[in-house]
Amino acid sequence: MAEQVVSRRQSANAIRALSMDAVQKAKSGHPGAPMGMADIAQVLWCDFLKHNPGDPNWFNRDRFVLSNGHGSMLMYSLLHLTGYDLSIDDLQQFRQFDSKTPGHPEFGYTPGVETTTGPLGQGLANAVGMAIAEKTLGAQFNRENHEIIDHYTYVFAGDGCLMEGISHEVCSLAGTLNLGKLVMFYDDNGISIDGEVDEWFADDTAKRFEAYGWQVLSVDGHDSAAISDAIEQAQSETSRPTLISCKTIIGFGSPNKQGTSATHGAPLGDEEIAATRAALEWSHAPFVIPEDIKQLWDATEKGFTAESAWKEKLVIYEEEYPELAMELVRRLKGQLPSYFSAKADEYIAECQGSDDNIPSRKASQNCIEAYASLLPELIGGSADLTGSNLTNWSGSSAISQKADGNYIYYGVREFGMSAIATGMALHGGFIPYTATFLIFMEYARNAVRMSALMKQQSIFVYTHDSIGQGEDGPTHQPVEQLASLRSTPNMSVWRPCDNVESAVAWKSAVERQVGPTSLVFSRQNLPHQARSDEQLQAIARGAYILKDCEGEPAVIVLATGSEVAISLAAVETLQAEGINARLVSMPSVDVFEAQDADYQEQVLPMSVRRRVAVEAAGVDYWRKFVGLNGKVIGMHTFGESAPGPVLMEHFGFSAENIVATVKSFDA
Repeated sequence: MAEQVVSRRQSANAIRALSMDAVQKAKSGHPGAPMGMADIAQVLWCDFLKHNPGDPNWFNRDRFVLSNGHGSMLMYSLLHLTGYDLSIDDLQQFRQFDSKTPGHPEFGYTPGVETTTGPLGQGLANAVGMAIAEKTLGAQFNRENHEIIDHYTYVFAGDGCLMEGISHEVCSLAGTLNLGKLVMFYDDNGISIDGEVDEWFADDTAKRFEAYGWQVLSVDGHDSAAISDAIEQAQSETSRPTLISCKTIIGFGSPNKQGTSATHGAPLGDEEIAATRAALEWSHAPFVIPEDIKQLWDATEKGFTAESAWKEKLVIYEEEYPELAMELVRRLKGQLPSYFSAKADEYIAECQGSDDNIPSRKASQNCIEAYASLLPELIGGSADLTGSNLTNWSGSSAISQKADGNYIYYGVREFGMSAIATGMALHGGFIPYTATFLIFMEYARNAVRMSALMKQQSIFVYTHDSIGQGEDGPTHQPVEQLASLRSTPNMSVWRPCDNVESAVAWKSAVERQVGPTSLVFSRQNLPHQARSDEQLQAIARGAYILKDCEGEPAVIVLATGSEVAISLAAVETLQAEGINARLVSMPSVDVFEAQDADYQEQVLPMSVRRRVAVEAAGVDYWRKFVGLNGKVIGMHTFGESAPGPVLMEHFGFSAENIVATVKSFDA
């Protein structure tokens, strides 16, 4: 028994040594959390975690999320030690340009990293999404004696993660949804950057999580046997997520700095590292791991065996349920049904043949109705605004009531909802869409950003898109949000003008797998626009000529969303007065900007300098399209509280004002 304790501690010390050495070499980083959580990580990764270093993307692997991502050297040490494609040289390049070991773990850069973490609490939120995905996908595909989807989601989180409000949102929902395969290890070290947290974080965390409906366990985070027992107890609880509160010492092993904020976010220093080596009885040089400890950690053979056993189960499953197996494989590969594109085009043509004058949020719901029946992987939800966002459809089934459902009632949790959806996308097998009012994107802003940063296919549905919603007033009327979304790298944004553009936007979002899409819809009715077949095809290019003139245009009016109809009326008036005016509908700026130069020139010829952009949002974004000589009819202030039509008229969104603005070029 004594030998086992020594080997475990020395095995954990490998993490401590690698972490303090890498941070010291980089001259920046966070050694404290990796050193404090090393014993927990050693037990979990060596004895419980189901994974295969030879195939980091094996689908039925357990998911491990380091929510307190500043402790990234813990993650990198674990990946290196267990056999992932992460070398000692990679660890020595910690925090350097173009390395596989960036300052915070980044999805797509390092094999074995499940999600990008750093903004505290969001890794935990992603993990909740992964656990929802595992439970729901398993309910959809598992059959008696065929547990094909069956894995745990483990999270490491610190005080900072639990102080962030998003932790309340997602952990409350996790308890409500009975996510029994979600296990969180709380690094209860009592220290953050500013010092001892009891001065500003005096919550009774155990009671808090018990109130959420979690199983709560408490252990000494440096007692391997106690940690092991707690994990076994967590796994035996199938109806509740588990919090394992681990009392740890930050910077464990550092004689003069452990237990203090000095180890949190700075290198220990050469002298203290030497003292720590002596205290830990670790006599090896920096970045040197002895062979016997390497062998204790190496998980390649065990991982290969685990994945091979799963593949054998999958073969038997395929024999007994061939159609289910084909569908599962399709979804795990992220492939759309072969018939989707053609069916979606048929629906778009149907919309063009109609004359529906409806809010684009209703047009969006019609799209969901049409597309969701073709896409069982589509999983939706709203932040307590289902009846306003119109995001449910006739086939919606609440996950809270049915494990194999396809709709989540998130409650008033915009931030948590958006991060959970990213977790579901990262897990695989689903295309998540979520919804709230456009203005409340602000609550979720950083989760939306993280989705874009990781290039995840998450569809964000935003309704009530402008001052046109009226009486709720400026607190509910978005002004700057469209520019914010459009300025986010990897984000695609659509603001359609009618039912047809809405259908094209939804199709684009479903087919786009290189990042999230924001679909922005109106509350008020929008008139259906007549189009030629050529114009119909051009919508998918992001912008197109909706109303043209004879010969070279003297002025071009650009508009989106609800402002297209009034712009059309203005252009028709201008043409009747002999002014060569062109109307360009631009539902997606980023899609248009991705088109070839010839098409862009065809729609917006450089020779036409007189341009007017019309959108009930902030004006500055449109300067790049209208130029210094152009004009923008938009919002320079916040809105007001009044009926929508009154506000639109007051702020200049009328055909008369557009006509006057065009004529002012000659004034």
